[in-house]
Amino acid sequence: MDLYDPGRIPRSIVPENQEFPMLSLSSWVTPENKYYIRNHFPYPALPLNDWTLHIEGLVQKPISLNYQALFQFPQIILPITMECSGNKRAYFQPKAKGVQWELGAVSHALWTGVRLRTLLQLAGIKLNVREVIFEGMDTGVRTDLPGTFRFARSLPIEKAMHPDTLIALCMNGKPIPYKHGYPARLIVPNWYGMASVKWLCRIVATDQDFKGPFQRIDYVVYRSEADSQRRPVTLMKVNSVISQPTDQAILRRGKHFITGTAWSGHGSVKKVEISHDHGESWSLVTWLDSEKKYSWRRWGWDWNVPVPGAYLIMVKATDDKGNIQPFQAEWNVKGYENNAIHQIQVYVE
Repeated sequence: MDLYDPGRIPRSIVPENQEFPMLSLSSWVTPENKYYIRNHFPYPALPLNDWTLHIEGLVQKPISLNYQALFQFPQIILPITMECSGNKRAYFQPKAKGVQWELGAVSHALWTGVRLRTLLQLAGIKLNVREVIFEGMDTGVRTDLPGTFRFARSLPIEKAMHPDTLIALCMNGKPIPYKHGYPARLIVPNWYGMASVKWLCRIVATDQDFKGPFQRIDYVVYRSEADSQRRPVTLMKVNSVISQPTDQAILRRGKHFITGTAWSGHGSVKKVEISHDHGESWSLVTWLDSEKKYSWRRWGWDWNVPVPGAYLIMVKATDDKGNIQPFQAEWNVKGYENNAIHQIQVYVE
């Protein structure tokens, strides 16, 4: 490994949760060994030869497909940015409980797989289906409820039938690594990562609202326990980060190239602005990547600083729907969706 190419940043051991090291943002596609890892339970034991994906519930013909059978369907490749909804949780004030992610619970990869709707149509999904439930093979206990649970989430039927919702089999051109959901995982473009269920084993079509704890208790935004205005976590908010330099860096006077990335689940990022004077003035950055659907865009900015001192550098993104990063994110009990303007302090000597 290159001395200046850090590995992932650990946030917990069991279950394993690790960040992408934003300092190593050197390519548009995140290598598999740096892609962030988010788990709720210990890793599942995977069957070696008899893994099967079951599609059942409100369908005309329940089907079971093995690994090789899924490769017989037409495959599509999509570059997709995925962000954990707890990304930047560590920056909320007051603190919100949960994994204390900083900047790197976000990554970008090329996913190859079968359109989910192709499989649902093969099974003959019924007209009265409202949601589709996805179950992973990972199981474990929770601190707030008795018993053992399987990680499971649902999608509304409209999102399940979207042509870009995938049952992914490959990541960056190779079979999905075990830690990222091998042999198959759901990929839901534009949604926070909790929707993209790993180690997928069962899909159930239903006419009911799914009430599993990872749908009803977790991944819900509310400001207090008494708050009746609760909403589910879905689309990624417009967001951006500075990758280099890092916070509290000491720099020499002269020219520097500030870099980072930006993304939005609501559309395409159209503008990133940067300030080095506490937000009194803003400059447009230069794009390092072309615009691609579902993908982050890396950016850079030339900064010539002849005067020593402390500088506060801030960055904010705007998407094509007019969404702009706020100075302060909406605080919530679970610490989700922190898309506040990223700022760092650097010292020029």
